[in-house]
Amino acid sequence: MKMMRTLLTTAMMAAVATSAQAEMTDGKLKIGVLADMGSVYADICGQGCVTAVQMAVDDFGGKVNGVPVEIVSADDQNKPDVGANIVRQWLDVDQVDLVAGLVSSGVSIAANKVITEKDKVGIVSGSAADSITNEHCSPNIAHWTYDTQALANGTAKAIVDSGKKNWFFITADYAFGHALEAAVTKVVSENGGNIVGSVKVPLGTTDFSSYILQAQSSGAEVIGMANAGADTVNTVKSAAEFGITESGQDLAGLLLFLPNVKAIGLDKAGGLKLTTGFYWDMDEQTREWSKRFMEKAGVQPSMIHAGAYSSTMHYLKAVQELGSDADSKAVMAKMREMKIEDFFSRNAYLREDGRMIHDMYLVQVKTPKESQNEWDLYKVLSTIPGDEAYRKPADSSCPLLKKS
Repeated sequence: MKMMRTLLTTAMMAAVATSAQAEMTDGKLKIGVLADMGSVYADICGQGCVTAVQMAVDDFGGKVNGVPVEIVSADDQNKPDVGANIVRQWLDVDQVDLVAGLVSSGVSIAANKVITEKDKVGIVSGSAADSITNEHCSPNIAHWTYDTQALANGTAKAIVDSGKKNWFFITADYAFGHALEAAVTKVVSENGGNIVGSVKVPLGTTDFSSYILQAQSSGAEVIGMANAGADTVNTVKSAAEFGITESGQDLAGLLLFLPNVKAIGLDKAGGLKLTTGFYWDMDEQTREWSKRFMEKAGVQPSMIHAGAYSSTMHYLKAVQELGSDADSKAVMAKMREMKIEDFFSRNAYLREDGRMIHDMYLVQVKTPKESQNEWDLYKVLSTIPGDEAYRKPADSSCPLLKKS
């Protein structure tokens, strides 16, 4: 009798496990990490994002509901058509369930259309354009780490409030740069400032001399760098060659990442203010995770690396809680329902339009004298509550968002 009960219990447990696995499509969960792997944005995401996603999978145990989690990755070359074709291949042929990474805003917008069409899940960790959760919003897409609205409400507002009113933009000539310039222009204008000019620069430009000269001759108090990655690094280095700050003009790092500051050097970047969603040396939680990341990647993480880990972990928890990855919209609903709280996400929640609301931070780059070691680069000036950083529901054009 005891043996029969044991056999029955074992059979029931096996049936439950089989049932759970039956809810997982293809007998596995597959994550595709799409990013720029070798160009202007490689340092801020690239292979580091693959490492961060793999860390989340490993920390979760490597399986969800009894099935293994696999990771694939690809280089989108910062080209929307290339990115969209890779995602289509992943979803049609390679059985990818979640598309992660997504850095170039142009690539993300194109890829998100394919993800929505195929009814899968996409989590944007690296792109900045706030149109992703505004006019391009989708029930299948979450925008996790930051966006142009939050950057403008952080850096731009702080600089205008300090008395610097006249701005000139050096802007990356694609969706992200245009969105960032527009968001900052709105904040500057609403706070009593004005725009004296701007110049559009092709992505991946190495010589910024002519653009710096235009900014210098404009007489603007602030030169807003509406670009990112290696483009920002080259802008700052060029500005230093022309003695921009010595002449009384300020540089505004509208989107500057930790690896960029390291590449520029504190002698040139010291004193710059910027907005970030994460800094490795904020507290014990951030230091513990960042130490593990550095052991694997050899560098301290950017906020995109931290966001890639955080979003992947939340997705895995949602699928585990739901017991299935079959219904993408159900997974997204579970992600919105579940609490978001980790080393990256403070006072966080996922909104109906896909925008992950969380605290942002206004920081200042340390001077060489202030820095204690090679990665001691920021001092946190203030916390920007998420509900103040991001677009208000009443200002959104996304039909998914309930207006209040």
